[in-house]
Amino acid sequence: MYRLISATPSPYARKVRIALIEKGIPFELQTEVPWHGSTATPAYNPLEKLPVLVLPDGTGIYESRFILEWLEHRHPSPRLLPDDPQDVLRARQIEVISDGICDAVVLLFFERMRDAPSEEWMARQRRKVEGGVLALAESATDGFLVGGRFGLADIAAGTVLRYLSVRFAEFDWAAMYPALAAMSARLEARPSFAATVPVPQKIVERVV
Repeated sequence: MYRLISATPSPYARKVRIALIEKGIPFELQTEVPWHGSTATPAYNPLEKLPVLVLPDGTGIYESRFILEWLEHRHPSPRLLPDDPQDVLRARQIEVISDGICDAVVLLFFERMRDAPSEEWMARQRRKVEGGVLALAESATDGFLVGGRFGLADIAAGTVLRYLSVRFAEFDWAAMYPALAAMSARLEARPSFAATVPVPQKIVERVV
């Protein structure tokens, strides 16, 4: 059985958890705070980042985009990528936008922990978040994002939108983009999303 080393608020880990559930792949969940010295992450990922999918032989598969690609190759049914090549590119573009929003929110989170955070740096990250969400809003539909069926694009967009409520709640994107909010609500009602709701973790060791 696979083991997934995960953090409860992480949208990157949540993407993988949702994919595993959607594909019907059994796995053991190992929850950690990756910033703590006790984390097992370095034993499986030299970059010391979560999530990590640990195979039965102890090999670590890491970086969420690569894990999802690996799962798509090793467990091709049901497909999370569209059949049409142009739709695949569109799904990948939405994934890039969503991950970029996540990256900016993480940078904001840690900058705020500094003794003297940079207002200019934080403003730059906020612009990335706001621009990324606008791009997602322009893609929002009353169904699935790409190809008329659930897939990678929905996982990527859905996880980052919920993550904003955990780490960047002051940005009321739902009021600004009702269609995007409705799409997010539909995704959150899906069993794989309902089973993986992100919650904050307490970081007790100094990070920055």
